[in-house]
Amino acid sequence: MILMGLFRQRDDENGRCVKRNKQINVGEKEELVKAPHSFVFHRGLPGEHIVELTKDFRKVMEPFTASSLKARKKNTIKDFVSVASVLHVSHMCIFTKTELGMYLKICKLPRGPTLTFKIHSFSLARDVISMLKKQLVYEEAFKTSPLLVLNNFSGEGMQLKLIASTFQNMFPTINLTTVNLSTIRRCICLNYNATSKTIDFRHYTIKVVPVGLSRGIKKMVQAKVPNLSKCQDIAEFLTKPIMSESEAEDDESTHVTLSQELSSRGNHANSKSAIRLSELGPRITLQLIKVENGLLDGEILFHELVHKTEKEKLAIKKKREEKKKLKEKRKRLQEENRKKKDAQKQEHKEKSLKGILKKKENDMLLQKIAKESAEKNQVEEDDDAQYYREEVGEEPDKDLFQAKVGTKRPRKHIMRYKPKKAKLDKS
Repeated sequence: MILMGLFRQRDDENGRCVKRNKQINVGEKEELVKAPHSFVFHRGLPGEHIVELTKDFRKVMEPFTASSLKARKKNTIKDFVSVASVLHVSHMCIFTKTELGMYLKICKLPRGPTLTFKIHSFSLARDVISMLKKQLVYEEAFKTSPLLVLNNFSGEGMQLKLIASTFQNMFPTINLTTVNLSTIRRCICLNYNATSKTIDFRHYTIKVVPVGLSRGIKKMVQAKVPNLSKCQDIAEFLTKPIMSESEAEDDESTHVTLSQELSSRGNHANSKSAIRLSELGPRITLQLIKVENGLLDGEILFHELVHKTEKEKLAIKKKREEKKKLKEKRKRLQEENRKKKDAQKQEHKEKSLKGILKKKENDMLLQKIAKESAEKNQVEEDDDAQYYREEVGEEPDKDLFQAKVGTKRPRKHIMRYKPKKAKLDKS
């Protein structure tokens, strides 16, 4: 059964039968079509943590992801690939669980490459949010794509460049000249540790607050109702020598001058504001294990744990080519057999049609003969009746010259028992 994957933007418009809808691409915006979309699902051993981690990662990839994806155990990778082009899906994120640990596979559709990461540790989003003193989670932040921040990915090795380009291509590009700063409400931070060869994955929400204001004025600017129970006058509340939280906690490195006005209150163009980050989760520590050239298959371009010599690489390449040739040969043989079966079916169909036509011709011929015979009998009856008129001079009886066809003779009464002889009276 082909899976049914739905994107949030199309959930209300097209319903659940997205794949069967031939008009799915009609009326879509060019930005929506060109944006990279993703499938996020899990495979392998079951478990509550891998299901929750998959849901948290889908939340990170919002809004261009299949948030209502119904993935079943019997769905194969071919099922996901078959519907990927219809839904503009460019990447697949697969969480797998084995006896040795958990892994994350990121696949570029439709032909690879595939990056396999080992998950050393992780924390779910609910655990991360529960540790925060001030929780900043709102649905408006997930209506736009997050900003990607990469750190320390400029080291040696082509695998680092491949990791950076893969994560960059998973999110829409940002045009610095035309971007609306109010739409950037989340960010994803990836930090590469060269000593341990691990990647720290973090997910934050962005909040911009004005600086240089006292706490009272800041509340008034942000349209919050202040508590005036301890003040004799509103002037006392506004002139309190108490600095705001932003100036007390943030340092100068977080202060920026806004180039445009934001949708939040108090953040105007050319004014100074502070940027705050509140973690949303999940936290994941990854390590690149393997890079494959194809989609979950193909030549291994990089492996962290297994190192092979040039001779072994050539032997593996030769074996893979032989396997590919054998597969092509088998495919060609199957195609030839299919053509032969189609030819036999066509021949059998033609013979059946010829037999039906011949039977129809025979039936028509029999009907024609029967009709001619009936006409001949009618002519003979008419001739006999005419001869009788000429010789006798009277009209013949109605049933005299008509042939009685199919009439049964009357069944004679058959006595079951012989009648008794009558006794003679001796007297």
